[in-house]
Amino acid sequence: MAEVSLKDITKIYDGNVKAVDKVNVEVKDKEFVVLVGPSGCGKSTTLRMVAGLEDITDGDLFISGKRMNDEAPKDRDIAMVFQNYALYPHMTVYENMAFGLRIRKFPKAEIEARVKEAAQILDIEELLERKPKALSGGQRQRVAVGRAIVRKPKVFLFDEPLSNLDAKLRVQMRAEISALHTRLQATIIYVTHDQIEAMTMGDKIVVMKSGLIQQIGSPLKLYNDPINRFVAGFIGSPPMNIALAEVIEEGGKIIAKEEGMTIVIPKDKEEVIKSYLGRKVHMGVRPEDLTFTKKPEANNLNASISVIEPLGNETHLYIDTKENQYIARSLPENEFKVGDEVNFTPNVDKVQFFDVETERSLFYSE
Repeated sequence: MAEVSLKDITKIYDGNVKAVDKVNVEVKDKEFVVLVGPSGCGKSTTLRMVAGLEDITDGDLFISGKRMNDEAPKDRDIAMVFQNYALYPHMTVYENMAFGLRIRKFPKAEIEARVKEAAQILDIEELLERKPKALSGGQRQRVAVGRAIVRKPKVFLFDEPLSNLDAKLRVQMRAEISALHTRLQATIIYVTHDQIEAMTMGDKIVVMKSGLIQQIGSPLKLYNDPINRFVAGFIGSPPMNIALAEVIEEGGKIIAKEEGMTIVIPKDKEEVIKSYLGRKVHMGVRPEDLTFTKKPEANNLNASISVIEPLGNETHLYIDTKENQYIARSLPENEFKVGDEVNFTPNVDKVQFFDVETERSLFYSE
């Protein structure tokens, strides 16, 4: 069993700079967990503490039930894939993949069997005699992954492994790493700043900001039920539209009103929203939940188009009210021009509301 448990893990650098603050994460055996967040949020530092490349200031790290705080990296039975591949330029692909096993004095026959098995899994058998300078970025990344596979570790650690690849290769490698996880039934902790990678690859996502965990959950849980405004805006591409709205009562109905949009609160949400009468809330709606309509309706966003981004299968419209800019998804057959006055109807059942001061969702459910 390869379980990883982080209990109140904290990292403080010189000058009392707290990079990671009491992080608690449970990684189950064979689980693919992604740490995601903006640059400087502490995700890579957390991964490096698991690997033993950074000392743990406070808290406890357990791998397979054993406390690992004071164990050397080589004794933790983990393998790490770095952002820059970290291949030895003077060695062939075979030698790079075999190096760690040779240091540990594995028998030559076993080394050869493990390297060939990993090369077959990654489809790099024809590259074994080449040196890294003769490889493309994607091929180098496969070699770096292969070097980890031959170790047959308890836990794989990936530190932004796709960030140096072009867009097409990133998509391809995402699929390959996900397939590799399924094939190896491995425990993986994966760090990225790219929320699309997180959403498409992880069984469980840990969203971090400023050294603190914001929310842990499945991709769909984070997308549909974000705990706070930060998670709502960070998860999703294009991001959720968030605007300041005033809660009022009008004609016996509870309404959230922004300069260009009025939302009639559904009956099942009225009790919570009522406590905000006369106050402001942050109102969030995802681009796909804004539907184009040719005539004004009760719940309506009236705006003008400032930017059009055609993507083939869909079009992204940047639409401006007097106070805010929204992004809406539209079908490509809807023909628009910059400057057009448009009407969009939000799906009121999908609209999110957040407290202005705490930024916490008013309807988050554990």
